[in-house]
Amino acid sequence: MQGPAASGKPKAGQETARGGPHLRAPWAGAATLRTGGGSSGRGGVSLSASRPERRRLCYSLHPLSRLRQGRGGRRMSSGSACSEGRAAALSARGSRIAGGARGLLDKGFDLYIADPFDRDRNPRGILNLGTSENKLCYDLIQERLTRPDMNYLQPHLLQYSDTQGIESFREEIAKFLTEYAKAPKALNPEHIVIMSGCCAVFATLSTVLCDPGDGYLIPTPYYGGINSKTWLYGGIQPVHVPLFSEVTDEESHPFQLTVEKLEAALQRAKEQGIRVRALILINPHNPLGDIYPAQLLKECLEFAHRYQLHVIIDEIYMLSVYDDTTFTSVLSLDCLPDPERTHFMWGFSKDFGMCGIRVGVLYTRSHEIRKAVNKLAVFHGCPGPVQYVLTQFLSDRDWLDNVYFPTNKKRLREAQNILVDGLVKIGIPVLKSSGGLYVWADFRKFLKSQTFEAEMELWWKFLDEKLLISPGKAFCCYEPGWFRMVFSDSVDKIYLGIQRLEQMLQTKTAKPVANKTSAVEDELSNSEDETSVNHSNTPLDEISEAYSDMKKIVVY
Repeated sequence: MQGPAASGKPKAGQETARGGPHLRAPWAGAATLRTGGGSSGRGGVSLSASRPERRRLCYSLHPLSRLRQGRGGRRMSSGSACSEGRAAALSARGSRIAGGARGLLDKGFDLYIADPFDRDRNPRGILNLGTSENKLCYDLIQERLTRPDMNYLQPHLLQYSDTQGIESFREEIAKFLTEYAKAPKALNPEHIVIMSGCCAVFATLSTVLCDPGDGYLIPTPYYGGINSKTWLYGGIQPVHVPLFSEVTDEESHPFQLTVEKLEAALQRAKEQGIRVRALILINPHNPLGDIYPAQLLKECLEFAHRYQLHVIIDEIYMLSVYDDTTFTSVLSLDCLPDPERTHFMWGFSKDFGMCGIRVGVLYTRSHEIRKAVNKLAVFHGCPGPVQYVLTQFLSDRDWLDNVYFPTNKKRLREAQNILVDGLVKIGIPVLKSSGGLYVWADFRKFLKSQTFEAEMELWWKFLDEKLLISPGKAFCCYEPGWFRMVFSDSVDKIYLGIQRLEQMLQTKTAKPVANKTSAVEDELSNSEDETSVNHSNTPLDEISEAYSDMKKIVVY
């Protein structure tokens, strides 16, 4: 994993405004741990040292380890990592699993569950605009799932079934994905494995592809839950490909992924002794809401092929594109450079608002990988009655095409516009997005300092105001001050969230950092389209450049 630039050796847990946290998983297994700069000058962590020392240092470097402390550095009593009782009760592997830091997304959700907003029963509860769930079409989903054709139960649905998934369900999914992912040829149901959610797919697939201590390339920021999914079973670590909001002369938009950045990250990992086995891509992206162009997707696949890397493509938001941007699924590409190493993931949680159903889909052409994954799928099976209901659900193409998808797209677009307009009115720039259930919002001018400590302080203030949104640190972002805000909820909740946000920013935050306010206000008053803006190349210091370049960040 790559960390930010530092002079000399970074201290444990050191963070910088430009670089972000030095990331090293507490589960790192193989040989040596050393800290210091790689060829890029942004530093990093590699492996060495004894196992106990390695665990201590890795844990201190991990950005999520601070969750084990309360505000002001107070130690949380629950989940302490090396208690005598745990050491006596658990194996080394069990201690590693139990002692892993709880992610910020999980922590925020726990706080919400303890005090959830309810319009009638708890109007001052926590309003959740942090958890990515599509709540816009529950009325449509409920009506469809309660029709008579769903009321079916035969003995075979209550008996053991193929751990790969019931054949009729896999056949229907193959037909569905062939049509909606625009596959050039009919997809093979035998290449599909059904599990209890994409979390299970990530965990099992990474386990059979990688050994403990191996790494996978992943552009940052990214959905932070992937970290726990990949280390829980396999002890596998992320190797970050840092992306930044600053737009260079060679780039067209903020946080842009390029093959050159993949190459640089892979080289740093090699220098640190990390064996990289895979590349993970999320498309549409979480949390950026970006969609990879077909050409970039092909270039990434070619890159992986050159280095014999597996490619895991998470397309769980595939059908949650709400503007006219063309989405290209990896399943639509006719000639994959390495089809046996290209693996597709999708599920029902986001596109259909069924997070509680827990159904994930893996499509892989590799017989050996399916064979290995199926051995673990026995622990992650999807109930037979659920598979039957979803088979019926997917087979109703008329309802999907004429009712659900048009309505869902319309509601997503309207909700996104409401949130973005509200944020812009209170002075918060937003990255242009085309897919997903969220926007990536820039709160940097509200930080007391450009550090992740200041970002966490702001996050706690949001929670004090009973508003849950997700900080950039939860997505391993290398720049403090970015937050993900979910818009796929009722209009009144979006308006209430904006109201609480505005009240907090007006009364509780520090004044914006000097020299930033005018640039942001100027940009907010600029109504030109992104394509019509003339970008300035005037050299500025890092902070002022980031804000004077706000035209490249897209504010609505």
